[in-house]
Amino acid sequence: MTSLDRLDLQILRKLTDDARTGVVELSSALGVSRNTVQSRVRRLEESGVVTGYEPRVDLAQAGVAVQAFVALEITQVGMASVVSGLAGIPQVLEVHATTGREDLLVRVATGTQAELQELVVRILAIPGVVHSSTTLALTTPLPYRVIPLLDETTRHTGWGRSTPKP
Repeated sequence: MTSLDRLDLQILRKLTDDARTGVVELSSALGVSRNTVQSRVRRLEESGVVTGYEPRVDLAQAGVAVQAFVALEITQVGMASVVSGLAGIPQVLEVHATTGREDLLVRVATGTQAELQELVVRILAIPGVVHSSTTLALTTPLPYRVIPLLDETTRHTGWGRSTPKP
C-alpha cells in the first residue's frame, strides 16, 4: 500500500480532470519541478495507485442507454465459473463480490430494455447462478469519483519534501 500526500492528491486531481495532461503542464500548474512530478507519477503507476489512463465514455451517447445492476445468488463452489461466464458477455461492465443474500453485483449496459431482458436470461443460464434480481438505473446523479475520498485521507499528510511555490 502506498501512502499518499497532498502533492500526490493534486497530481491525481489534475490527471482525473484530464488524463492527457503532460508532466510539464502538471509541473507548472502545481509549482513543483518536472522531475518531482515525473517521479511521483511513476511511483503512483508502479505502486498500482494509477492503474491506467482511459477516456470516460458516455454510454447513452454511444447508443447504449440502458444500465442496470443485476444481483446474483450463486452456488458457493461456482464463483470462478460464474465470473468466467460473465467475463464472456460484452454487456457486463463490472462484477463485484458482495456480502448478504446475493453473492455478486453485476453492472450491465444494453441498448434497450428488451436487450436487458435477453441479457438477464443469458446470465441466468450460466451454470452456478441460482437467482437474480435486476435494478434498472434511471440516472447517475453522482458518478464514480475518488478525489473527495483521497482529499479526506490526505488532509493531514502535508506535501512531502515538495512543497509547491505559492
